[in-house]
Amino acid sequence: MGVREEIMSRAADNVGHMLRRRVAETPNKLAFMYPDGAAEGPNTWTKLTWTESSDIIDKLAAGLLARGLKYEDRVAICSSTRLEWLFLDLAIAVAAGATTTVYPNTASPDVHYIVGDSGSKVFVAENAEQVAKVTDDSEFDDQLHTIVVIDGTGVTFDDRIISYEKLQELGEAHLKDNPKALEESIASTNHDTLSTLIYTSGTTGRPKGVRLNHLSWVYEGAATKYLDIIGPDELQFLWLPLSHVFGKALIAAQLDYGFASAVDGRIDKIVQGLGEVHPTFMCGAPRIFEKVRAAVMTGNTGLKGKIARWAFSVGYKSIDDRLAGRPLKGALAMQYKLADKLVFSKLKERLGGQMKFMISGSAKLSPQIQKWFYGAGILIVEGYGATETSAIACVDLPADPHFGTVGPPIPGLDAKLADDGELLLRGPIITPGYHNLPDKTDKAIDADGWYHTGDIAEIAPTGHIRITDRKKDLFKTSGGKFVAPQKVEGAIQANIPYVAQSIAIGEGRKYVSALVVLDPALLEKWAEKRQLGHLSYAELSQRPEIKASIEKWMNRVNERLEKWETVKTFAILDHELTVENDGVTANMKIRRGAVTDKYADIVETLYPQED
Repeated sequence: MGVREEIMSRAADNVGHMLRRRVAETPNKLAFMYPDGAAEGPNTWTKLTWTESSDIIDKLAAGLLARGLKYEDRVAICSSTRLEWLFLDLAIAVAAGATTTVYPNTASPDVHYIVGDSGSKVFVAENAEQVAKVTDDSEFDDQLHTIVVIDGTGVTFDDRIISYEKLQELGEAHLKDNPKALEESIASTNHDTLSTLIYTSGTTGRPKGVRLNHLSWVYEGAATKYLDIIGPDELQFLWLPLSHVFGKALIAAQLDYGFASAVDGRIDKIVQGLGEVHPTFMCGAPRIFEKVRAAVMTGNTGLKGKIARWAFSVGYKSIDDRLAGRPLKGALAMQYKLADKLVFSKLKERLGGQMKFMISGSAKLSPQIQKWFYGAGILIVEGYGATETSAIACVDLPADPHFGTVGPPIPGLDAKLADDGELLLRGPIITPGYHNLPDKTDKAIDADGWYHTGDIAEIAPTGHIRITDRKKDLFKTSGGKFVAPQKVEGAIQANIPYVAQSIAIGEGRKYVSALVVLDPALLEKWAEKRQLGHLSYAELSQRPEIKASIEKWMNRVNERLEKWETVKTFAILDHELTVENDGVTANMKIRRGAVTDKYADIVETLYPQED
């Protein structure tokens, strides 16, 4: 029996079966924790066992059936990450429906497109703001027969618009009259049943609805468990957007492993939450780790700053020995012990004090950031995937980390490189195609079943994969040199602590330049130290001393780049790139084309010699 066949033999029949199996195996074990959402001060965290969680999920599922949900009917969820989102998603699977994910910061026109294109029959809204996005005109009066509201503050309920609690009440009544309803709906689904429609971020156009069947999630769960990455007694801090495929994959992993999750999607409360629940692992995007590093680098000045710099220099010296499993000896061992006591232990406490490792995904992680954390005794490994691969296609194993790589493909997934270096993947987790877009499906997945990722990669003899850049993002300078912008941007954000966002530019130009955006929180700290707190973000960003400081840091950036990649000029934007100003997608990916077009006048000022 091959690896893929072995994993398939372990995989559940469907997501509902995964949940039933987990509850049967560990009914009284901790499954979830969620906060009371206190605006100030510590949160009170409520704990739920698998049995308690399953009871709520079953009521929600039965409520959907009572409202007329049919096989593969789509239910759109427009909410931030919270336990209700997770429970509703599992309820939809149990009821044989399919989840359509919608980011809560998605503008009304895009919500209209996603809901209309998906053909969703039910809309779950987090609050009154999200309700308004589908009730602002009569377009969906007939299509959406039910709108479920999680936080009903300011919402007028009626026969069509009902509360999260009302849905549970309807489900409880439905189960009394139809006690076998849920088991029948679970039995009606199989590996090929549609489970999820996730719309891509749309950096270059209209988002595409990626179809993911139950097979995607049951295989992700079984394959990650096969790798034995996480123990069943671990506690995850889950803040990632559940509308993103990475968050969805983590739910699948939890069902198979049986570990617990503390769920809180409030990004501004992550540090507070870590200190309250003390998780043992967390998954995140690179920007979270960059912000932590930047806060440490800019927050320590004077003597503290000298001690911190010394400690991290010791940490860097220890990396090779620790990666190889060799004990530190002599002076280095004593220095590392002191560095840990003075600096590293405090950083670990900020992460809850119990963190065993973290996994970075959704964008490329700078190896420099990775080494910085590891020097402090905090392991970050990198994963890789796309919506079309059900998120986790590759993962670097915590037991054998290879920095700078995304690890090998998960068991049972085939990988190879095209002639131009593009990474191709094939296996059970690959999407069967795009919703209502057969031409785009044929373009992305060839006749032999290989998904063309659009990423340029290298595959080591060990099977470990290193992603070098996006195929479509590579640009060529007028000197004929190809530049990978993500490499340049990664170097900028790893070495300039005040920079939150950056875009490397240089297609057809003599040299590389960059647009940079400063981190508001760190800029505010800088201003306070200099009695400039009365100035706005826009005013501060254009201060000559800020530009001079960035110039100094940029020299460090350029030391880490090839000559043709070095950034000769840059401009600081006087505002952040947001969803609202079309600077980033809903999952915070920069819209390169839109940004460079919008700021074309600024870009031209970076190339005076070409006038």
